[in-house]
Amino acid sequence: MMSAGPLPDIPKPSASGCPAVVRSGEVLLAAETFGSPSDPALVLVMGATASMMWWPEELCRALAARGFHVVRYDHRDTGRSTNGMPDYSVEEMMQDLVAVLDHYRIERVHLIGTSLGALICQMVALSFPQRVRSLTLIAAEPLGWTGPDLPGMAPEVSAHFGRLATLDWTSRTAVADFMLGVARLCAATSSAFDEKRERLRIEAEMDRAREMRSAFNHSRIGLRGDWSGAIGRIGQPVLVIHGAEDPVVPIDNGRAIASTARNARLLELSGVGHELPERAIVPIVEAIADFVALTDPSN
Repeated sequence: MMSAGPLPDIPKPSASGCPAVVRSGEVLLAAETFGSPSDPALVLVMGATASMMWWPEELCRALAARGFHVVRYDHRDTGRSTNGMPDYSVEEMMQDLVAVLDHYRIERVHLIGTSLGALICQMVALSFPQRVRSLTLIAAEPLGWTGPDLPGMAPEVSAHFGRLATLDWTSRTAVADFMLGVARLCAATSSAFDEKRERLRIEAEMDRAREMRSAFNHSRIGLRGDWSGAIGRIGQPVLVIHGAEDPVVPIDNGRAIASTARNARLLELSGVGHELPERAIVPIVEAIADFVALTDPSN
């Protein structure tokens, strides 16, 4: 059974964002914005199993301070959005993103996606090219890759996710420890892991999520259409940002995007894994702001 809840049941997600509820068919998506609606729009699209809270609020505030209207939202089955959905595809999650654009009356957008969110952004750029000004793809794999095999998730990360079958979802401590294990395994091994910061984020996520377990429904979704060769057809400017130590989507994936998309550039972040650590926020914000200014001088 789906769980959407009335509009008043979707609380303010953070201390400084402006909350909203977006309708995408039968799905209600929790969303929030930072900055002025009169500024150029940046929409942030998170990865699989992750709500909007995985976009650090300090990153959102920093982008807004650079003159952007920043939107982030909870995917279906995460955070305060509708959960317990029947089977759905990545294409339907793509339509959720389009619904967000429609809700905020964004005619043309700079899309920023990470991991699965980056895949969704690539799909929107191809399916609705007139609405996408640029793409920033973080920790991303190329959509419809037909080249040589690219490396995938590290075995130890896969093994940790294998524990889901026996995880005691009634135990807040067990769930928090599992999520902390995910964060630790996604992080770069050459840099200190900020356990305190990650625990705070996980606790905040658990406090606001309708159902933590439903987020892992994303592990069952796939593509329904044929997107073969899609990355080579993207015409918008593309900024690829990739952690040099990414154990989930190894950096060769980002390099493949940068070498195949028609108009792409690559920023490799040393000492960064499949994560958005505090030390990476300033270089990411600077790279996005500079990239958008070059690709869209009207900003």
